[in-house]
Amino acid sequence: MSWILITVIQLLFAVFMYAMGSVFFGAAMVPGLWLLFKAWNMTLTAPMPLRLFVLGITLAAGYFLFGLTLILLVGLFRFIFRLRLKEGTYPMFSGESIKWAFLSSLYLMIHYTFIDFILLTPFANLLFRLLGAKLGKNVQFNSKYVFDASLLEIGDNTVVGGGAIIDCHMVERGKLKLKKVKIGKNVTLGSHCTVMPGCEIGDKSIIGASAVVLKDTIVPSRDVWFGIPAESMREKMRKERQKEESAE
Repeated sequence: MSWILITVIQLLFAVFMYAMGSVFFGAAMVPGLWLLFKAWNMTLTAPMPLRLFVLGITLAAGYFLFGLTLILLVGLFRFIFRLRLKEGTYPMFSGESIKWAFLSSLYLMIHYTFIDFILLTPFANLLFRLLGAKLGKNVQFNSKYVFDASLLEIGDNTVVGGGAIIDCHMVERGKLKLKKVKIGKNVTLGSHCTVMPGCEIGDKSIIGASAVVLKDTIVPSRDVWFGIPAESMREKMRKERQKEESAE
């Protein structure tokens, strides 16, 4: 495929997503605009300082209404059209790759406008469930860098620390690879760690801050992993004991 054709396809897709974004953003603004219209009419005769104060509060409330409405609209759209990613390796301009790009763009609309206000609240869990993630009870999200939710499974009482990255996709040799990430119960993902596609993390394990768990890694239950790339502290200590014993 020539670079000109690739550029044209990318340009058309970008314009399409701008149009979709306009529709989603516009629809999500309706409740806030309605609230502002009501406040505007109700304060026509009020003193100016009071009127500005009421309108300011209404604008702020409208923003939060916008964010929550956008979450519901994106989730409803994904559910109606049954948009779910499938594991596999795909050419960059295949149907599955385009679906991945489309779903990613839907998430990024929320990622860049509102998600910071819902972290560590039940609304974050609602968002990722609406995007297709399988979540247990009492999962805590303190990161907005959670991508490809329809390929993600997280067990009860797991904590996703601040800035932690969970990715279920990667591009290798010009092809898109999609693989599930499975995280068990009572797991702690430390601040700014990275969990790559195909990883499975056992129950009650800890991934240390800034650690990078490479693709297809299986972390046993009750283990602690640190470093870049991340490695098992249990295994590291075992090897160190063996060295000491052999030295003796």
